[in-house]
Amino acid sequence: MFGIVIKTFVSLVMVSGVLFLPFPSYAAGSELPKDIKWLTNDSDSVFASPEAKRGGTLHASIMSFPMTFRVVGPDSNGSFRSAILDNHLSLIGIHPNTLNIIPELATHWAFGKDKKTMYFRLNRKARWSDGISVTAKDFAYTLEFMRSKHIVAPWYNDYYTKEIDRVVVYDDYTLAVVATKAEPDLYLKLGLSPTPAHYYGKLDDNFVKKYNWEIVPNTGAYQMSEYVKGKHVKFKRKKNWWGDDLKYFRNRFNVDKVIFTVVRDMNMIWEYFKKGKEDEFGLTIPEFWHVKSKTPVIENGYVNKIWFFNDTQQSAMGLWLNQDKEIFKDINVRYSFAHAMNVERVIEKVLRNDYFRLEHGFVGYGRYSNEKIRARRFDLEKVDYYMKKAGWKRGPDGIWEKGGNRFSVEVAYGSETHTPRLVVLKEEAKKAGIELRLQSLDQTAAFKKFLEKKHDVAWMGWSTSFRPQYWEHFHSVNAHKPQTNNITNTDDPEMNRLIDEYRNSLEEEERIKLSVKIQQKIDDTGCFVPTFMVPYVRHAYWRWWKFPEIPGTKHSTSLFDPFGSMAGGLFWFDEKVYNETKEAMKKGVKFRPVTMIDETYKMKSITIKVKK
Repeated sequence: MFGIVIKTFVSLVMVSGVLFLPFPSYAAGSELPKDIKWLTNDSDSVFASPEAKRGGTLHASIMSFPMTFRVVGPDSNGSFRSAILDNHLSLIGIHPNTLNIIPELATHWAFGKDKKTMYFRLNRKARWSDGISVTAKDFAYTLEFMRSKHIVAPWYNDYYTKEIDRVVVYDDYTLAVVATKAEPDLYLKLGLSPTPAHYYGKLDDNFVKKYNWEIVPNTGAYQMSEYVKGKHVKFKRKKNWWGDDLKYFRNRFNVDKVIFTVVRDMNMIWEYFKKGKEDEFGLTIPEFWHVKSKTPVIENGYVNKIWFFNDTQQSAMGLWLNQDKEIFKDINVRYSFAHAMNVERVIEKVLRNDYFRLEHGFVGYGRYSNEKIRARRFDLEKVDYYMKKAGWKRGPDGIWEKGGNRFSVEVAYGSETHTPRLVVLKEEAKKAGIELRLQSLDQTAAFKKFLEKKHDVAWMGWSTSFRPQYWEHFHSVNAHKPQTNNITNTDDPEMNRLIDEYRNSLEEEERIKLSVKIQQKIDDTGCFVPTFMVPYVRHAYWRWWKFPEIPGTKHSTSLFDPFGSMAGGLFWFDEKVYNETKEAMKKGVKFRPVTMIDETYKMKSITIKVKK
């Protein structure tokens, strides 16, 4: 979903049963332009199955309990955030196969001649979880909230001040959103999400603490219904959800409940899955696909396997170097570090050649990607060249040293399943005279450490966006301070200039050229060592779960995403097959093992010999 869940706080006054605002938080429009051209989209193909059935419970897991249910402010940028955001719709969405605009909360939209305004007509059926109608004023509240210092979210403060000018309310179901500048991808910016202003009290310095664990009304198909800290979070589907009959939501979001249980170890999750306590398990990691899946529940046909190729933006997975650490302030040392990382050896030895080398951090963005960049390969001669250029020499134990300091850095990571990969990197790096000290942390603790900039090297991947985003990760305004995504502490005036031009550009072709330059500049800094990309998803799942004829979409990054408005909620529970399977297991009856391989959306640029 391309909108952002925004929560706004206002003081409310009730007079004769009518809700009034003590001050306006929006611009009131007199009348719409007379030559406005309303658009909609009901012609793209649906991607859900008409055979889908409603019912059942999806049992899933999370490796750590979220630090907050807020989606802005301190500690809010964790992985569980998406489960909350995905249950809140925006004005418009994006079709996952055509990438055309499709309706969500708005039924129609129009573009202003100034190329910085979009007009929207709301769906009059749209409701909050508590039954209150979604109106145009709910979208106006977004600006007041996101510009407030009380939310302690500098990125949002900046974005909603510099990128969004105002919201114009014409009537309860008609509005305009105005950007501060014209740009080619205007719809990606202006498809806002609304704010349940009727739910909140006055915004003050107590916001972060007060709303840490509040369950806020939303507009999507599910609402969080129960949680026990450290144990589980439950979501329940809304009865008679207002969006059930929308073309692109029909036959989707089919399960009645989704239960996320905290299981802090991947191997334990696998054991729970085999016992039927979990409904699906991701088999992207080669060891699970090739080795651990040779287990009775799969070989006896009670659990199916699927390998589904997609064609979408790739996560920036790799090693992020903290340039505020003394050892990484020298660019020659950063280059040496990159050439000491034998990623190809990891792909071959640990990942069974199932993964592909990621060349840089912005692969899969079409013309916005710099196709000429190639990641630095393992090269002992280049390590030697750059280290000597930086004034280092080999110590008695073979590790580079300078001024009494050894080239010994800590690599922090948040998933124990990645340990074998890092062990190989560590062994290979030692050949290059670099010592890696591996620190395995809880996923939440690792991410917190990265945001607080306390790491030497962060082993992680970032989620993707529709277009490349640079300001959050590489602009100096986000360097040298905690709770921002510039975890490399990149602080380069030329980089700042390019990023600012990219953000302010009015022309698509100029933005593409700037994007290519910025990616080259990032590569030149040596602050990021790209590792792998995985242009597919693989799952093991109990055979009572069903999919459409084409199991996912071009942009599906999970076939068991229960919530995502763009491509989630396509699977469903088949009670008849469930009962059949349970009875067969009791009697020892076996089914034919099933491994499904779908290459409908496989990237043309890759080749792989698929091994079942």
